Amino acid sequence: MAGKIPDLNATVRAGTGKGAARQARRNGDVPGIVYGGGADPQSINIPFNYLLTMLRKGRFMSTLFNLKIEGQEDVRVICRGVQRDVVKDLPTHIDLMRLKRTSRVKIFIPVEFLNADTCPGVKKGGVLTVVRNEVELDVLAGDIPDSIVVDLAEVQIGDTISISSVTLPEGAKSVITDRDFVIANVSAPRALVADDAEEEDAGEVEVEETTEAADE
Repeated sequence: MAGKIPDLNATVRAGTGKGAARQARRNGDVPGIVYGGGADPQSINIPFNYLLTMLRKGRFMSTLFNLKIEGQEDVRVICRGVQRDVVKDLPTHIDLMRLKRTSRVKIFIPVEFLNADTCPGVKKGGVLTVVRNEVELDVLAGDIPDSIVVDLAEVQIGDTISISSVTLPEGAKSVITDRDFVIANVSAPRALVADDAEEEDAGEVEVEETTEAADE
């Protein structure tokens, strides 16, 4: 299970309703609600600048967070909605859902490449091209893996590593099911590709010259 789940800091919001929410915004906070997980909904505030920074990092809607509220036990949450100002496109309200260990969640998991230094294709001059450095998986909240492991120990020049060739963690499955997408490949060096292309061109010219000579 991943041990680097990012924290999301919040405080309890006193009062409910539009009045309390407007006051929170005047104080530089973004009002929000935490619900689900078999507990009562709770009104919270998150500092505006802090939340904006988190949003701009990307993947906010698909990231599992460790919600920290002073005086309460940490709880895992995932964002289920961010309301924004229609003119400024800045956050005005946030909805967070609590997750049980048995809840399933869609989350991006980083890809870890093993044996890149000893990869046969790379040692022969091939170039490792990483198409995806993370993959979105459907996993249990209590069993989120640290990474997806791709072993390059037997990968040769010209080999392509697709999602179907990777062993996913137990209980995990790819969110994308309609195609066998590529994660990485080892391609031939550009110089070698260029040499092959030149040889092909030269071969075509020789055939043309031979044909002309035969016609004469």
